[in-house]
Amino acid sequence: MAVELKVPEAGESVTEVEIGTWHKQEGEHVSKDELIVEIETDKVTQELVAPADGTLSKVLKQQGETARVGDVIGHFEEGEGAADGGASQKTTADTAAEQRKSEPEATAADKGATATPAQKSDRAQTEAQAASTEREGDGETRVMPAAQRLLDEHDLRAEDVQATGPGGRLLKEDVQRHLETQAAPPEPAPQSEAPHRAAPAAAPAGERQEEAVPMSPLRRRIAERLVQVQQNAAMLTTFNEVDMTGIMALRSRYKDSFEKQYGIKLGFMSFFVKAAIDALKQFPAVNAEIRDRDIVYKNYYDIGIAVSTERGLVVPVLRSAERLSFAEIEQSINNFAKRARDNKLKIEELQGGTFTITNGGVFGSLMSTPILNPPQSGVLGMHTIQQRPVAIAGQVEIRPMMYIALTYDHRVIDGREAVSFLKRLKDACEDPSRMLMEI
Repeated sequence: MAVELKVPEAGESVTEVEIGTWHKQEGEHVSKDELIVEIETDKVTQELVAPADGTLSKVLKQQGETARVGDVIGHFEEGEGAADGGASQKTTADTAAEQRKSEPEATAADKGATATPAQKSDRAQTEAQAASTEREGDGETRVMPAAQRLLDEHDLRAEDVQATGPGGRLLKEDVQRHLETQAAPPEPAPQSEAPHRAAPAAAPAGERQEEAVPMSPLRRRIAERLVQVQQNAAMLTTFNEVDMTGIMALRSRYKDSFEKQYGIKLGFMSFFVKAAIDALKQFPAVNAEIRDRDIVYKNYYDIGIAVSTERGLVVPVLRSAERLSFAEIEQSINNFAKRARDNKLKIEELQGGTFTITNGGVFGSLMSTPILNPPQSGVLGMHTIQQRPVAIAGQVEIRPMMYIALTYDHRVIDGREAVSFLKRLKDACEDPSRMLMEI
C-alpha cells in the first residue's frame, strides 16, 4: 500500500522546515521505525521514521530544499509485499555474480567459442556496475557538497580520502588535508622553455578559498530573534563579581557523596539556578514580561539554560525550577546537553521560559553582555573563574572570582532593581546557606 511521507507538525508557529539528510535512497528497503529522513526546523531536528516494513519508492524533496508542514516529501510502499518484492529483486551485483558463475558452463557449451568484442564490452560494463553496487551495499561514504567540489577540482575519488566527519561524512577539511599530505614539489620547467619566463608558483591548497553555505533554519531564527530584540527592547547590562570560595568549598566537601547517591556530578549551574530563583522572588519584575500594554508578573520560575551545539545555541527550559532539588537540576541540565548535541530535544522543551542563564565561562569568557531571550526581561551571564587578588578584611588574598552580568529590559526593570537583583544573587552564591534560610 502506498503511503505519503508528509512533513509532521513541528510545534506552534513553525510553518516552514528544511529537508535534512535522507538516510534511505529510492528503492531501498526500510524496516518499521527505521529512520528515513531528518526534518530541520528553526528549533530542533525531527526524525521521520518508517510507519511499517516497506520500501522508499520516491523522493520528492531533496536535502536542503524547504517545505511546509503537511507537504508530501516522498512516497513509501508498505506491507509484506513491498518488503518481499525489495528482497526478491536481484541487484546488479547479484546478476553479475550469477553470470560469472555460469560463465564456465557457457564456455563449455560453446566449445571454446571466443567472445565477440561487443560481448566483452557488455561483460565489463556489467562487472563495473556490480562492483559499484557492492560498494554502495557496504555503505557508501556521504560526501558533503564542499568536499565534492574539491574532489572534482582535483580529480579525486571519495574512496581515496579518509572521512572524519560525523556519521562517516567526508568533509571539505578531509579533502584539504589529503591534498596537503599528497602535495609534491613542482616539477622543473622543461629546458625548451625560455629561461626568463618562470612558471607561476601554485597557491597552497586551501588558501584564499570561499564557500557559500546556506544558513540552517536554526541559525536564521537565531539571527532574526537577535535583531528583533535589539530593535524592540531597551537593553542595559549591569555587572558584579562573585567570590566562589563558598560554593567551591561546599562542592568539594560533598561532590563524592553527591555523585555516589545521585549518579551525577555536582556542578556550579545548580547553585546559580537556586540563587537566581531566590533573587527572582525578591525582585519579581526580573521574572516578568511585557504583553501588549500590560506587564505580566509570574509566580512560577521556568529557567532557560543556554546550551551550545554545532547547529547553534538552544535554550531548553527547566519547568517549575523552584520545585527541583540540586540533583534534579543537575540531572536535567546534563540530559538537555546530551540530547541537544544529538538533536533529540523536543519543541515543547524549548518553548516558554521566564528567565535565562547562559554560561560563557565554559569557553573561557572573562566578561560579556548577554542578549535577552524575548519576551523575557532578564538574562544572567556567568563567566570563567579566575584566581585574583581581592581585599578581605583589610588584607589582600587570592580568591576564585567570577564576573556575572545581568542584561535587562529597562521598560520593565529599573536600574535599582537590576543592581539589587544581581547583588542578592551574589550574596546567595557567596554564602549558599542563605538560600536555605531564605534570608
